Amino acid sequence: MTIESELTDISVVRYMIRRFGLRLKHRLGQNFLIRKDVVDAVVEASELTPESRVLEIGPGIGTLTQGLARTGAQVTALEIDERLKEILERTLEPYSNVKIIYGDVMKADLSGIMGGARWHVAANLPYYITTPVLILLIQSGLPIDLITVMMQKEVADRILAAPGGKEYGALTLAVRYYCEAEKIMDVPPSSFLPPPAVTSTVLRLRMRKNPPVTVRNEKLLFRLIKICFAQRRKIFSNNLRNGGISADDAARILETAGIDGNRRAETFSLEEFGRLSDAWDQIQSEDRTNSSCKTETDIL
Repeated sequence: MTIESELTDISVVRYMIRRFGLRLKHRLGQNFLIRKDVVDAVVEASELTPESRVLEIGPGIGTLTQGLARTGAQVTALEIDERLKEILERTLEPYSNVKIIYGDVMKADLSGIMGGARWHVAANLPYYITTPVLILLIQSGLPIDLITVMMQKEVADRILAAPGGKEYGALTLAVRYYCEAEKIMDVPPSSFLPPPAVTSTVLRLRMRKNPPVTVRNEKLLFRLIKICFAQRRKIFSNNLRNGGISADDAARILETAGIDGNRRAETFSLEEFGRLSDAWDQIQSEDRTNSSCKTETDIL
């Protein structure tokens, strides 16, 4: 007979750690949830039904996985630490709708793992890898509808930041371009075993069907954003030049976009970055056309 353990029970978590001789790895962010209300909130925010498919990143000992499985959804859990295999086989044995795959999410073939039908993501992400994983997911083009993720509060504050503040930056703009972000709750350190040194936040990121701004060249938009936040305390026109854009081209970009280059990048909205990237793309196109015309004249 399979016995279902309540994995948010701190005594169960301690027993599992002792029983399987698990040494927690700080570098992998192994802090296990011990509050059922937090798990329930993440599961509710994930908007799952028995027809849903969800990818969980970093199941740990299976605490959130258990909550996701109880919705009846098909759960695929991707775990990097193979030392947890024996524990997960024990804790998730009651759930036939859970599949565990061992590997690194940054290297995994997510399309092959999840297939072509639409799916959700749920994760309690280790702090050291939060930003790379989020960027991977939102820029992947995969059929993801919703991402519910717990992360360090500091990172969540950067995602939700408004223009003009010190938290506002490239991550803010990338997430805003691809997603609608909503704060679900803050989670104190006491909600984990062992407790981390910082507060966590749960965010729900709903993937947009269309970006909030339309740009001529998406890659150029994010190249411009990266250039302009490389030295965020400098004024915008200086950052353009420091990014390899000539003073003449920088002036042309700002004039075409109708934007004051004496402001700092942190004051620009996504819409203004869109106007600037379109101006840059237009100028590049004009220069290519003029160069081609000169070449043809030389030949004639």
